[in-house]
Amino acid sequence: MFSKLLIANRGEIAVRVMRTAKGLGISTVAVYSDADANALHVAMADEAVRIGPPSARESYLKGDVILAAARQTGAEAIHPGYGFLSENAEFAEACAAAGIVFVGPPPSAIRAMGLKDQAKALMAKAGVPVVPGYLGEEQSPKRLAEEAERTGYPVLIKAVAGGGGKGMRRVDSKSGFAAALEGAKREAASAFGDDRVLIEKYVARPRHIEMQVFADNHGNAVHLFERDCSLQRRHQKVIEEAPAPGMPPAMRAAMGEAAVKAALAVGYSGAGTVEFIADASEGLKADRFWFMEMNTRLQVEHPVTEAITGLDLVELQLRVASGEKLPLAQDQIRLQGHAVEARLYAEDPQHDFLPSTGTLERLHLPENLVRVDSGVREGDAVTPFYDPMIAKVIAHADTREAAAAKLAHALEATQIAGLRSNNAFLIRALKQPEFVAGDIDTGFIPRHQAELIPPKAEPPLQLLGQAAMFLVRECERAHRSNDPWDRADGFRLVGDARQTVDFVIGGKRRSVQLMHRHDGSLEMMDAKAAVSPHGNAVRMKSGDIAVFERGETWVLSLYDPFAAADEQGSSADRVTAPMPGKVIQVLVRPGETVKRGAPLAVLEAMKMEHTLAASADALIATVDVSPGDQVNEGAVIVGFAKENSEAA
Repeated sequence: MFSKLLIANRGEIAVRVMRTAKGLGISTVAVYSDADANALHVAMADEAVRIGPPSARESYLKGDVILAAARQTGAEAIHPGYGFLSENAEFAEACAAAGIVFVGPPPSAIRAMGLKDQAKALMAKAGVPVVPGYLGEEQSPKRLAEEAERTGYPVLIKAVAGGGGKGMRRVDSKSGFAAALEGAKREAASAFGDDRVLIEKYVARPRHIEMQVFADNHGNAVHLFERDCSLQRRHQKVIEEAPAPGMPPAMRAAMGEAAVKAALAVGYSGAGTVEFIADASEGLKADRFWFMEMNTRLQVEHPVTEAITGLDLVELQLRVASGEKLPLAQDQIRLQGHAVEARLYAEDPQHDFLPSTGTLERLHLPENLVRVDSGVREGDAVTPFYDPMIAKVIAHADTREAAAAKLAHALEATQIAGLRSNNAFLIRALKQPEFVAGDIDTGFIPRHQAELIPPKAEPPLQLLGQAAMFLVRECERAHRSNDPWDRADGFRLVGDARQTVDFVIGGKRRSVQLMHRHDGSLEMMDAKAAVSPHGNAVRMKSGDIAVFERGETWVLSLYDPFAAADEQGSSADRVTAPMPGKVIQVLVRPGETVKRGAPLAVLEAMKMEHTLAASADALIATVDVSPGDQVNEGAVIVGFAKENSEAA
């Protein structure tokens, strides 16, 4: 076994790998960009080396710099985590040339599975079923459009290199193909440096089911059962579970056999995931699944496999990489219970899941109830440079129903403030009747969007009472004195004292009446139930109050009688950047008239493209940015003519 390991990654996966390495007595080395100088993975490591500026291309994707850090610290092996250099065959070769072990498969296997078109051709030759579509070298828009027509709409356009939903577009008809192709190729080129795509038949009721495989350097290969990753938004996984709901034993055996066959076909070693798409229109069947791709690395969702098998996949990776044989044969691996994982992201579900940046002014994760894998702490910042994941929360129980309920309960106890998150959305998804029944597919979230993402309602009176009582108690602590005349509790010689706290909700003033009792207690008047002033509210840096209830976060502003009351229409004359990012395209010119919903510009942030659209019919007055510009959140992108904003 190695004595020193460098983790060429960041965030929760770097922390995850370090925990196992430390348990095995292995010293750890972290690498970090300037944006991560104070990150948790840096604090946990035995040593840490700076590798560059915040941009991933100038830091975590710099293989030569990372290798230099390994040589500098005497690391014998490099664990790449997932993303970044984890599926980079050239980096794996460079590690070998430097005499450093790459904890992953051989470069030949990475190359074989790294390009989706070649991988599918190889799998078809090996007898693994593949999805119908086009995998050819000719990439002219005309040829691709012809192949989409031949395959039959709806189709998926997918980047040949990479994954994670980047460079992927669903197209339902011929009329939308050209624009979708342009966007997919542009996003693929930005994310992977390769704009080639393939065409794939879109399955009507698809289930995304993947098999965890493991192979050693002695010819042994096994699968560790399946994971269902069907709950996705924007082609990115949100909730994963193991095993797959409703999976017949015959299908599990057939899919496991196909996955092991795929691994052996490329001379695989280490941890890998073979991803399949299954047609669930008539229930899961052993002859209705097809190979999509193989991820030649550890997956984000690996904890659910660890939960149902009792195995530490990172430990297995390290043992295989150090030359050991797999410790178990296929018939010795047992499936125990059910596990569900939720990806807790800094994003805004009510605005198309746009990433949210900022400081985690409050972060409480119930690690006493469930497993939590996180790379951030309270007080850390979520920046625009990397994936906006806050944590993975994993629950394991004897049954699927119990695991999902346990996870929902844990998320209800989670508190997040300082930025937006998908926490409440996850809770609603876990409790949705069709999900509870196991009736899921990749269209689940779009199909139930209105139910899963309801309009943001005003906070109930009880929460206003909690915030008001929190403020009063905070004021009392700040003015604590033995002098009764210094007390800020509305003290009266006769009777109980009343106090009013005013908030601004949706531009309107809302008042809360509190009662100070002679015994020192504080009550909310007209409350139907007792209101606790403790534990459910925090003061933000802005002065606002964040209040938490069952996984929801409400941010309340105090009423300021001297502030301007009317801000109506202040943003109706412009479109601003919803987050920091890079302007990729500007689609309008001054003097042009646009309709509601018309695309105005394309912004790239957190590895994804986001189209900014007109909220109403408008006359373009100004275009304030150009392609290539880096903009901050709130920067004006397009200005509308004044008469138009007044009409809006």
